[in-house]
Amino acid sequence: MSKRVLIYKPFERFWHWTQMALIVFMGVTGFEVHGNYTLFGFEKAVQLHNLAAWGLIVLIAFAVFWHFTTGEWQHYVPRGEKISVMLHYYLRGIFKNEPHPYKKTELSKLNPLQRLTYLGFKLLIIPVMVTTGLLMMYDESLGVSFGSVAWWHTLGAFLLVSFFIVHVYMTTTGETVFSNIKAMIVGWEEVED
Repeated sequence: MSKRVLIYKPFERFWHWTQMALIVFMGVTGFEVHGNYTLFGFEKAVQLHNLAAWGLIVLIAFAVFWHFTTGEWQHYVPRGEKISVMLHYYLRGIFKNEPHPYKKTELSKLNPLQRLTYLGFKLLIIPVMVTTGLLMMYDESLGVSFGSVAWWHTLGAFLLVSFFIVHVYMTTTGETVFSNIKAMIVGWEEVED
């Protein structure tokens, strides 16, 4: 038997979709700055990219505050669960129609592999992008080598693109193709009782 449960709270959904929009927009403007195409023009792309970056930094500050004041940060901490079980499921079991080895609950909405992946996203990729981005904005006044910082920023951008592609694909692996996306839009999800 299943029941309908609020898995994703309103701020969590706002933060998720706003973060997604800002990161995609910064990807578009960032790759234009690199000269991959022309959409806004170089100067405008830099201005828009930096404006979106400040928006993301403000959003991150609110998200960090929210995670710690509500205790939601605990959803991202690996708990010694067997990641190998999840890897087996995503690499083989899902294609053999095996049952999902992890059951989502109100208190534990992320499986062990998701915990580790999102923790890496929050503690590695985002800090690299924010730090290198700020260094590039203020490189002249700080005396920083623009080239090496830009290299790390670009590496982080490719990691973000990879994360985005895998993340979007993984959202299609729920009960139905759109059930996980629907849950992140409306907040509610059917979970086993």
